[in-house]
Amino acid sequence: MKILFLSISTAIRNLNKRGGIFNDLLNEFIKNDNELYIVCPSERRFKKQTNYSITNNIHTLEVKTLNITKSSFLEKGIATLLIQHQYNRAINKYFECVNFDLILYATPPISFGSLIKKLKIKHNCKSYLMLKDIFPQNAVDLGMIKQGGFLHNYFKRKEKFLYSVSDHIGCMSKANIEYLLCHNEIEKEKLEICPNAINIINRKTGYSKEEIFDKYNIPKNLPVFLFGGNLGPAQGISFLLEVLGSNKNRTDCFILIVGGGSKSILIQKWIKLNNPCNIKYINHLEREEYDLLEFFSDVGMIFLDSRFSIPNFPSRILSYMECKLPLLIATDDASDLGDIAKKNEFGIWSESNDINHFNKNLDFYINNSENRKQMGINAYNFLTKNYHVSRSYDTIMKHFK
Repeated sequence: MKILFLSISTAIRNLNKRGGIFNDLLNEFIKNDNELYIVCPSERRFKKQTNYSITNNIHTLEVKTLNITKSSFLEKGIATLLIQHQYNRAINKYFECVNFDLILYATPPISFGSLIKKLKIKHNCKSYLMLKDIFPQNAVDLGMIKQGGFLHNYFKRKEKFLYSVSDHIGCMSKANIEYLLCHNEIEKEKLEICPNAINIINRKTGYSKEEIFDKYNIPKNLPVFLFGGNLGPAQGISFLLEVLGSNKNRTDCFILIVGGGSKSILIQKWIKLNNPCNIKYINHLEREEYDLLEFFSDVGMIFLDSRFSIPNFPSRILSYMECKLPLLIATDDASDLGDIAKKNEFGIWSESNDINHFNKNLDFYINNSENRKQMGINAYNFLTKNYHVSRSYDTIMKHFK
């Protein structure tokens, strides 16, 4: 099959490099003898023109756009509005003679609806939406836009149109499906669970725990609780800071935070002000270095803002589970991640505004090392059965065989 994949991510330009859920999924399509056409942005700050390249069965079209990431709210908004028109022109120019069998795309953004409709008519093909974000409601929940205001109503129309032109919609969990059915006029038959998934590898390293932890001045005799990933509004940084504050004097655990993002400055300021001996923040690490720290950690932490009314399902859990780390989860009560983790005994949950419950869960992991190890094994086993990339691939392709 000839598959067109539309994305606003630049990470997919190099599929040979391990880079997350989309890279692994696209590689699975290639592995199964499909011909892949990728369209992704070349943002203005990189000062490059639109570029088209072919490697094996991978056709990559990098389209010159405005800055979608690391830009002002205004430029990001304008870039999001313009991108489908820029993609449409580039696809018509560079893929003029190609007949696509499937159009594959993910949220964000929600602004590809008109482009999807045009492409479906032109190529007489089907489309598949991988729903990774429910926008604009997530922005309303975080107070970024006003419920019922002009922007909310505008983006809500875009959202509904995207759902209407999508033949199939893959949701991350059962709660996602229930939310869509409750808040949108949408055919139930369109919806299915197509979870975040990765190509699971056997994590091995030639380094010892002592070597890695000594390098970063991390104690080797304490359980290490790791949070790795984006530090933005969605993570509920105020609660994370509350967690750090209530545990800064402990001598029976070590908290490690690795990642950047728009709210990371708050973590840096807190560390500088409090100078805790059992908490460390690292702003940036190369992927290989981070993988080593993750491999030798003991528990993976997940934080989401308690205000969310939409059921998020962070892809961050996948690499934790691959490293056999049990999950310490603090989210809103709309997400079903906590229920799934508890039912399958690979994690424990608290709402991300309940510090007492969170610390009780923290204590459980500290005081029960054998349970902690077994839950890590459970996490890995659940990952291999449910979140392997071949499962997501089969879910999508069963509609087109």
